[in-house]
Amino acid sequence: MAFSVSVGESDFDDLRRAASYYVDKTDIIYELIQNTKNKVTLFTRPRRFGKTLTISMMMNFFSIKKDSRDIFQGLKITEHKEFCEKWMNQYPVLFISFKDVEAENFNDAYEMLQIGIADTCKEYVDLLENEMLDKDDRQTFYRLKSKKSSQGDIKNSLKTIMRMMHAVYGKKVILLIDEYDVPLARASEKNTTNNKYYFSMLDVIRGIMSTALKDNEFLEFAVITGCLHIAKESIFTGTNNFASYSVLDEDFSEYFGFSENEVEKMLYAADRKDKAGIIKEWYDGYVFGNSYLYCPWDVINYMSALKKRRDAKPKNYWKDTSHNGILLSFIERTEFDVTEKFEVLLNGGTVVQSISDELTYDTLHASEDNLWSILLMTGYLTKADSGQDGETVSLKIPNKEIASIFEDTVVVFFKNTVDVTELNEFINALWKSDEAGATKRLSELLWYTISYNDYHEDYYHAFLTGIFVGRGYNVDSNKEKGLGRPDILLKDKRNRRAIIIEAKKSKKEPDMDKDCDEAINQIIANKYAEGLYGYTQIFCYGISFFQKQAKVKISSDTI
Repeated sequence: MAFSVSVGESDFDDLRRAASYYVDKTDIIYELIQNTKNKVTLFTRPRRFGKTLTISMMMNFFSIKKDSRDIFQGLKITEHKEFCEKWMNQYPVLFISFKDVEAENFNDAYEMLQIGIADTCKEYVDLLENEMLDKDDRQTFYRLKSKKSSQGDIKNSLKTIMRMMHAVYGKKVILLIDEYDVPLARASEKNTTNNKYYFSMLDVIRGIMSTALKDNEFLEFAVITGCLHIAKESIFTGTNNFASYSVLDEDFSEYFGFSENEVEKMLYAADRKDKAGIIKEWYDGYVFGNSYLYCPWDVINYMSALKKRRDAKPKNYWKDTSHNGILLSFIERTEFDVTEKFEVLLNGGTVVQSISDELTYDTLHASEDNLWSILLMTGYLTKADSGQDGETVSLKIPNKEIASIFEDTVVVFFKNTVDVTELNEFINALWKSDEAGATKRLSELLWYTISYNDYHEDYYHAFLTGIFVGRGYNVDSNKEKGLGRPDILLKDKRNRRAIIIEAKKSKKEPDMDKDCDEAINQIIANKYAEGLYGYTQIFCYGISFFQKQAKVKISSDTI
């Protein structure tokens, strides 16, 4: 059979019927039922780690409305024959997702919630065919389906539907909720003391959860997914036999994400074994509990690209699904300075932090520890060692893909916060041939930004280019001039003047002066100024860098 992957497919039935490649995670069902006594189970993982597909797989396995034998054929769960006879397609299942319940304000978000519940009712509209249904439940169901429900109806909606399902099928209901915390995550971003968006949404979601999960005689068990574990006291108050499994927990750690062995099998099936190193560098590195995992969304996307083009380059697929507002809000905080820690992370190091996997969205930004916890739970960071447990862990950036998101965020932050006066004074010093002034200003600019790539020459080159582009200059970078390419060519056509810069990274501080001279000699020897006809002033600079220090020298041959 030809190798095929389905990018973005989160419906288990469609995935299996399309004969797309599936990494078998079905044993999570057996482990959940056989090895726990959980009435309510919460799995929290970053986005794009297979939560929705897992919930869809569970729905197809348990639902009494389906015959799922063909789509589960050959999968691990079917090895447990007695278990499958007892559980497969034997229970009414209520499945709902809150992933689309997000908006700029509470009213719009609440409308999205109404629409989501109405769509869920349409999926179960066949319940109305039963004449034995309670009249009040029937009327409530009609209001929910037609989006004419009260807030009380919404808060009781899941329990109402479950009571109707119990009446029809005579069995308790399995409740599956996907992305339960999306409404609160969005509300917390927009929350202010004036609009009360967050607290209004918290009241609604808490009401839905409380009536569906607490002392609900129609509930067999519930499985819930999300990004963060909101503290039980905030939303799951009074829920009995409640268990939560986050990225810190060993239990169920292997079921969200791909192991190295699973990725190797996929590469073998696709005849792309030579890409193992690239995939590992870009998409591996997550440590959940005691499991080392790849991000499945990225692997599937890259495998799809490789199927079309054997020489396809890896790219950042993750950033297209998650904005970097969390990172920016972290760096922008003035009450604590995380610059040095971010530099350590960006240069491949680790930082040790206190971590909590029980948070409330309204207090996420209350402390530095909370913010580090968010970065861990949302996948921007990961544990450095699977053997660590407890509240204090070493954190690292998991892979090249996430490192690129950090780097992009740092650039944005620098552009948005750097002192424009400092930038202008540095550039003016260059136009005035002021070596000392340019050296001072450039060193100050370097000191207050975040350095990455272990101070590689490329970093310094990008740093300089960003300064000029940020001030509106059209910069020629590494373009052919004379016998080679200058690092930076800056033209001021109106005043008929230009700047040529060659930058060097010094191995040690005493070498900075010598490296500036070497850079200037390179400009002269390679005739970088040739071709700049009509320019009456051409300033040739050698600039050397050592960590957060800069040295600027001008050529005595400057025109």
